[in-house]
Amino acid sequence: MPNANFGGLRVLSLESRRAQEIAKLIANYGGVAVVAPALREVPLESNTEAIAFADALLRGEFDLVILLTGVGTRALVGVVESIGKREAFLAALRRVPIVVRGPKPLAVLRELNVPAAIAVPEPNTWRELLRALDGAASEKQIAIRGARVAVQEYGVSNPELLAGLVERGARVVRVPVYQWALPENLEPLRDAIRALAEGRFDVVLFTTSVQVTHLMQVAAEMKLEAALRHGLERAVIASIGPSTTESLRQHGLEPDLEPEHPKMGFLVELVATRSSGLLAAKRKPSRN
Repeated sequence: MPNANFGGLRVLSLESRRAQEIAKLIANYGGVAVVAPALREVPLESNTEAIAFADALLRGEFDLVILLTGVGTRALVGVVESIGKREAFLAALRRVPIVVRGPKPLAVLRELNVPAAIAVPEPNTWRELLRALDGAASEKQIAIRGARVAVQEYGVSNPELLAGLVERGARVVRVPVYQWALPENLEPLRDAIRALAEGRFDVVLFTTSVQVTHLMQVAAEMKLEAALRHGLERAVIASIGPSTTESLRQHGLEPDLEPEHPKMGFLVELVATRSSGLLAAKRKPSRN
């Protein structure tokens, strides 16, 4: 993109796993990056659901498996490996149609030499997933009604996806593999909330919906939710994709920017190009 430069704007990211990567991207585009992780991935205290799923799959009790994330897919295989059933589990996966929600779980399956029946197109939300299933069902590639469907979850349940599957006549089993928690050290996030409340950030980047939930939760605990909202209204809010945008809107926040492709590089480049103009318009004194 032409003129992709933050021009020294202060940019807040709430990224955790790829914190260093996004900080470097922001700096490369001339921004002053502050990264305050809003979450951490933690394994479930008990993996009973994952182990029960693996055993049921080995017994041939599922007709369709839906994998929602690459990290969750790896974690699921790791759980099965811990009980000594990795190869039998992979062989069982190869015997059932698998739906992957985007490129990351698809890449994991390729590493494992497990084929995917359906790869959900961008922007990889539950809506595209259900449409892809409807298309495959209409072409008689797969059957949904009466099918026993396992859904690998990624921290929080997606009630819309689960309801959509049930409405189509599927018998759904949730397979939670890992969950999101707040960071063990909350001070960077608290500092970021104070700075946002005081109007000291120009741009805020949201790269997953859980960041929105945790930001508002911690702000409420600090009794700074109203001040935080005011600070966000005066900043450029950028969302990586539809799921995150939906979460922002559920919290009464309207994103200013969302890239065409839900990827970190596209997000930072787009925001670097557009943020200065958007910020000037937002902060222009009103004429009364």
